[in-house]
Parts: sequence; C-alpha cells; structure tokens
Amino acid sequence: MTYVAPLKDMMFVLQEVAGLDEVIALPGCEEVDADLVSAVLEEAGRLAGEVLAPLNKVGDQQGSKWGDYKVTTAPGFKSAYQQFAEGGWIGITCPTEYGGQGLPEILGIPLGEVWNSANVAFALCPLLTAGAITAIHSHASAEMKATYLPKMISGEWTGTMNLTEPNAGTDLAALRTKAIPEGDHYRVTGTKIFITYGEQDYTDNIIHLVLARLPDAPAGVKGISMFVVPKFLVNADGSIGARNDVKCVSIEHKLGIHGSPTAVMAYGEDGGAIGYLVGEANHGLEYMFTMMNHARLGVGLQGVGLAERAYQHAYGYAMERIQGKVIGREGNLPIAFHPDVRRMLMTMRSQTEAMRALSFITAAAMDKAERHPDAAQCKFWQARVDLLIPVVKAWCTEQANEIASLGVQVHGGMGFIEETGAAQYFRDARITTIYEGTTGIQANDLMGRKLARDKGEAAIALLKEMQQTVAAAMADPVTAGLGKDLAQALGHLQTASEWILHNFATNTAGTLLSAAHYLKLFGTVAGGWALVKSAVAAQARLAAGEGDAGFYKQKIATAHFYADQVLPLTASLLVMTQRGASSLQAADSALA
Repeated sequence: MTYVAPLKDMMFVLQEVAGLDEVIALPGCEEVDADLVSAVLEEAGRLAGEVLAPLNKVGDQQGSKWGDYKVTTAPGFKSAYQQFAEGGWIGITCPTEYGGQGLPEILGIPLGEVWNSANVAFALCPLLTAGAITAIHSHASAEMKATYLPKMISGEWTGTMNLTEPNAGTDLAALRTKAIPEGDHYRVTGTKIFITYGEQDYTDNIIHLVLARLPDAPAGVKGISMFVVPKFLVNADGSIGARNDVKCVSIEHKLGIHGSPTAVMAYGEDGGAIGYLVGEANHGLEYMFTMMNHARLGVGLQGVGLAERAYQHAYGYAMERIQGKVIGREGNLPIAFHPDVRRMLMTMRSQTEAMRALSFITAAAMDKAERHPDAAQCKFWQARVDLLIPVVKAWCTEQANEIASLGVQVHGGMGFIEETGAAQYFRDARITTIYEGTTGIQANDLMGRKLARDKGEAAIALLKEMQQTVAAAMADPVTAGLGKDLAQALGHLQTASEWILHNFATNTAGTLLSAAHYLKLFGTVAGGWALVKSAVAAQARLAAGEGDAGFYKQKIATAHFYADQVLPLTASLLVMTQRGASSLQAADSALA
C-alpha cells in the first residue's frame, strides 16, 4: 500500500471546522488564502507519497546504524532530507527575518500530519529542529539567533533537545549535567539519553539544546539552565569551526521508529563541551517548555498521521481480500463487507477524522493567540491552546495505538506477519504515548493545572462553544440526532469537570488516579464536537446544493457512526472518573 494524503478532507476541516478564514484575516496572514493552502498541501502530498512514504519500510527494516561515534541513516533518508530542506519545508511557519516563510500554524499542522503519515521516523528530525528553532527564537539573544536560526530554518543544520539522563527521566529535578563558566561560554559535562536524531548524516552541524546546572544553581527544577551546544563550533563569519567535545556513544535498539536514531550523548569526556547560555540562568525549564509544547503538539500529530496511514493500509487490504460469505449479500465480496470488519474500519476512520479536526482547531487557536491584535483575545486563545495541547498529545496518541491495533486485526493472521506492513504502524505508534510526557503526565496537567488550578475557566469557555454546536445541530432534522448525542456526552464531561473542581483540593491523589480517564473523556467529547461541527457544515453545503454531495454525505455518516459507537463511552468514563478515590484505596490495599 502507498500513502495518499487526504487533501480533500484536510481542506474541508480547515475551511469548515477550524476556521481558516478567521486565521487568514489576522495580521501577518495577508498573503495567505485557501488557494495557497491547497497548493502547498498538494505539493506536500506529492513529496510525501513519492519520496517519503516509499522509505517508511526501508527505515523500519534497515534502520539507522552506529559505529565509531557516527550514525548512518537508512538508505534513501539522506537524499530525502536534502529534497525536504531544498523545498523549504522546515521553514514554512518560521519567522521571515531568519529565512522562514512566516505562514500560520493552521497550515503547518496539516503538513505535520502528512509527514508523519508518510514516514514518522523521518518526520522526527524536522519536528525536533522546529522545536529548537522556537526555543532559540523565543529566548536567545539577538546574536545567538543570527548565528543559528538561518541555517536551522534552511535545513542546513538540525536541532535537538537534551533533557533526559540515565538517573533523571521525567524527574528533571534529579538532573546532574553541569555547566562551568569559562569566559564568554561554559564547559558542559554530562550524559543525555533518548536524544532523537542526536547524531545523523544529513547535515554538517547539529545544534543541541542542553539542560544543565550552574555551580551555584538552586536545587531542584529552579536551578536548571539551557545551553546551546553545537556539534561543531561556529566561527565569527558563520562558517563551521572545530569539533566540539560532544559525541554519540551509542543508539538504542527499539520496538519501532527504527529509521530514527535515538542517541546516547556524552558531553565533555575530553575536558568539557563548549556551550552558550540561552537567556537567563536558572530559567532553562521554562525555556524548554516552549520547545516541549511545540514537540507535544507534534507528537499528537504523529498519532493522527499514524492513524491515517494504518486506516488506509487496512482499508486497502480489506477491499482486496476475499474470504467467507457475507451475510445478506450475493457473490464473493471482500472482507470489508463483513459487519465486524466494517465496524473496525469505521472506528478507525471516525476517530482519525475526529483527531484531525481537533488538531486543526488547536492550530487555529495557536494562530489567534500569537497574531490577534487584541491582547485580551490573545490571552483567551492562549488559554485554549494550553487546555488542548495535553488532550491532542495524549488522546490522539492513545487512539493511534488503538487504531493501529485494529489495523492489524483487520488483516487477521496476516497482520501479525511483518511483510504486510500493518505491524509497523502498531510498533511505531507505541512510543507516542510515552515521549514528550507520558499520557499520565498529560492527564495530570489537564486535571491539575488546566482545570483545578485555573478553576476551569478555559474549559468552561470551550464547553459553552460546544453547546453552540449542539444548538446548530438541533436546528436541522438531519443532524438533530447528532446534537442530542453530543449534548448527552457534553453533560458527562461537564459533570466530571465539576466533580474534579469540587474534590481535587481535598483528595488530590484520589482524584488524580482518574486523570487518564478524564483526559479520555475530554478527548472523546472534543472529538465528537469536531465531527458534529463537520456534519453541520456538510449538511449546510448539501442543503445549498454546493460541492460534492457524496463527500458531504460521508462526513455526516462518519459523525453518526462516532455518535453511535464512540460517544457512548463517555458515560462509563464519567463513572470511572468519579470513583478515583475509592479505586485508590483499593489499589493501596492490593499493592501494599
């Protein structure tokens, strides 16, 4: 199976659900219109389908190789990266003053889905580079920006982020990497693990963002600073200088994403790697979260991309494989016509479309937060982004695991055989719920910070917007049933949110036991809301006699399937959320 970017669905969601017109009306988007967005997506789809997707299996089977502190990427990856960089894809949403194209995130996010569907192992490199660009642009000095950003944005150099250590995974308070002042720079020593594309053969230089402690730093996370540590030092004229004291001492053997080298990086084995402080001392964690939030949204898109690829693969197989008699139909039909296979395919499709729509909605909120001329509106939309990022990251990746697993199941016994390719998506998806903050961390953030700490202000505003969609759906007989189903699910989310607000302070641990259930409840409802918005828009187009009637009917039918087979989960998720405290007591007794 090859990959075909779902461009028609993407454009529909951008225009009818995410609010493309509202975004392109913002300052700085004057040259953006629907035709430009469509043209860029079409060209991305071509590159993804013709260049990146054919390398997906190559990367999985041959992977990256390490030897003598160097990494050789899978055959074809280096050439593909050169094409990717020459096409200007890395700088699509980057600032124009450093060579980027300055386009809005509402275009960058769909592109991220396309790259991840085609080849998630390849897409990790530009994802991490984009995050590093964001951190440097947001927090570094003008001199540092001028030194590094143009060549990172052009793709001549790549970027990484270095947080995790053998002794300090999620708990960054235990971080031990040190930075000793020395003139206008620092000497960095320490070991970092799980560094995606920490070493590669694509580019002449790699710009590492490293978290480390200064000698007089306070204990805990308040004593972390961020440093730029280039693989090769950069001369005053911008040319590459001497090799820095940083090297890749190994790469990991992993369950999936074999084409992406995950490096163990040693800093300062021969006296100390030269690093440069980003911003102010002891603000590194704050700066890194600028990059991490970008990466978390990017990982959520990995979930969307992998889900779409797994669905296309399963659908293609199910439409070709003929086996068994289909009840109620004549002739030898493909397995896609068996009721249970149809259930699995539609579960995959409806959830993928819900994930896509929610991701694009988040992208639009990002653009409004950054570009809106009204400061109060910027604050409002930033709160919306902060609320949705943990949902997009965790819910989309958890669903991607389920969807990829269903893809294997659709193939039957052949799904368990590597040659069919279905298993790769299953293996590749597994890491997405873990890195850049596990599902549990995202759920704790959603429940503890975005809901309880902020008194639910951003969540309440979103719930009100969802109620407006319910009203719009109820106004048309074709979508009235969808409105009723969404209203019921919305009631479950509202009840759960109120329960958390009432109980979090008095029984924090018991409430947090249900954080993952609450996040899934939130994501399930938000996905349903996005699909009902799609159905309302599609029905309006049908009523007006506009466009492709068959496509619009499919959008409505997909929303109905989600309402029938996915939204009812919210009732049980509400019960599980409310029983967190008693469940914690049971766990304490059983696991003592």
